[in-house]
Amino acid sequence: MFNLNNLSLFFMKSIIIASTSTLHEGSYLEYLLPTLQSHFKNCKSILFIPYARPSGISHDEYTSKVAQAFASINISVKGIHEFDNPENAIKNAEGIFTGGGNTFLLVTQLYKNNIMQLLAETVKNGTPYLGTSAGSNICGLSMQTTNDMPIIYPPSFQTLGLIPFNLNPHYLDPDMQSKHMGETRETRIKEFHAFNAIPVLGLREGSWLEVKGDKITLKGSLTARLFLQNQTPKELESESDLSSLK
Repeated sequence: MFNLNNLSLFFMKSIIIASTSTLHEGSYLEYLLPTLQSHFKNCKSILFIPYARPSGISHDEYTSKVAQAFASINISVKGIHEFDNPENAIKNAEGIFTGGGNTFLLVTQLYKNNIMQLLAETVKNGTPYLGTSAGSNICGLSMQTTNDMPIIYPPSFQTLGLIPFNLNPHYLDPDMQSKHMGETRETRIKEFHAFNAIPVLGLREGSWLEVKGDKITLKGSLTARLFLQNQTPKELESESDLSSLK
């Protein structure tokens, strides 16, 4: 007999939250492809959300770039902008990928198309999701720790809430040899914590989070830097469990 207590097994979150899509001297998504092959193993196709790109590359061109990468693992790609109804596109997607660009623009477009909440619910219900850069920023509770310039004013800073903390993708450590005297990433995150208690994880290039159900694990060969309000930042080793972070 089917046990309702096991229902969660069929609707487990399955998410990859990556700092970046491209490593230095690597091709697009190259370093992640073995992981993505397993992550999207039950998908013949995925839905791509290109909303984060403000200029320099069209949605069609961006989608084509993604399709070329996924073709190497035999998965086809179609952009959400190719559908008449973006809500139905998300509801019917086998897997979803939101790419990088500008987080302010991405969040604005998700709200404009009335799909922020739907996207969150769809991923929470088990549709495999990949986010890189801006597409990772939106996985947190809010977009307030993005590095991007506010080129457009979104209706809200609240994002998908797929994990119970915020992210700072592309996290950079201070360069002690630099003569630059401006704010470091660490300084900016401390400024955020002057007014907000949400934990922030600084994800370095080549690192990602793997979310399986309620378990959140740091992946990749590098450490990540964890910022908690009124506490000294901590370095977390790869394979660290962040499931209890709130």
